[in-house]
Amino acid sequence: MINEKIIIRKDISMYEALKIMDDLERKLLIICEDNVFHGVISVGDIQRALLKKEDLSQIVWKFVRNDIIYANEESSIEEIKRKMKAERIECMPVVHKGILVDVIEWKDVFPDEQNMTHTINYPVFIMAGGEGSRLRPLTNFIPKPLIPISDKTIIEEIMNCFCDIGCNDFYISVNYMADKIVEYFKNKTSSKYRITFVKENKPLGTGGSLFLLKDKFTTTFFVSNCDILVDINFEDLLAYHHSNGNIATVVSVLKNYSIPYGTLETSEGGQLTALKEKPFITYQINSGLYVLEPDIFTYMKKEEFIHITELFGRLLDNGQRVGVFPISEGSWKDIGNWKAYMDSINMR
Repeated sequence: MINEKIIIRKDISMYEALKIMDDLERKLLIICEDNVFHGVISVGDIQRALLKKEDLSQIVWKFVRNDIIYANEESSIEEIKRKMKAERIECMPVVHKGILVDVIEWKDVFPDEQNMTHTINYPVFIMAGGEGSRLRPLTNFIPKPLIPISDKTIIEEIMNCFCDIGCNDFYISVNYMADKIVEYFKNKTSSKYRITFVKENKPLGTGGSLFLLKDKFTTTFFVSNCDILVDINFEDLLAYHHSNGNIATVVSVLKNYSIPYGTLETSEGGQLTALKEKPFITYQINSGLYVLEPDIFTYMKKEEFIHITELFGRLLDNGQRVGVFPISEGSWKDIGNWKAYMDSINMR
């Protein structure tokens, strides 16, 4: 049976498509009108368009690729499963003489394998030394990384996201209520995590605490805040990072703001040049998730107080490549403030 919610017209905007993906928690939509199959649009297609500085108000049809993978009615289920697994396809359109006749869902053919990303094994550094001031008074008694979400803690939710793609080596910087965090994991019996704690003797900022691991990282590695959850295709992120030769890549979040009025553009002398009806503005904000290369340590000093964002400025000043990889607003949760934390609890 075809899930009608994932069917879109070819004349809707990329912004609308991205909003539908967020609402449905999907990464791919099928473009179909009057049962005629026109193609698919994925979050990866939209990300590539954004990296080319394309406008989100443009229609999705402009960005449909020619190399779309789909099945026909003669395809066996085993052949379809092989294609889906090889390409990590969320859903496979089945097309007969140009007509969409079925959609095969990953969750239906691989019910025990919900993760669609190939195994990635890079070390992960989680910055957990802060006081969690936005979550006071709760963090007066509990360190922010140990605040519960469902039957787990915030930091375990983050670690599980990385474990799902094969990352098991974690380095956690601790300062505020460090003993409580270390004691908590000492009593855990899970074999999923290999944890090394990095104790700051004094506050060093998010970048300074990273320098304490200078001799530990010899490969690409991830860095994450301890109060964010990100739904991202790590393969696409790493492919972008490595193919562009970046020393660092920042994962950004697209924040869209609608203006409920018509806006006017004028020339010198106050002459009207353009009028836009209820436009929206898109900003990219820092998600708190990064991919870094060990060469960054060349640009840091021992026991230096520096935030990671300041480090990126230093890299740019020295001619290094710092990339920005965008994700949708619905793919990111900042659970470091009361409203977001309560929302995350209520959603579970």
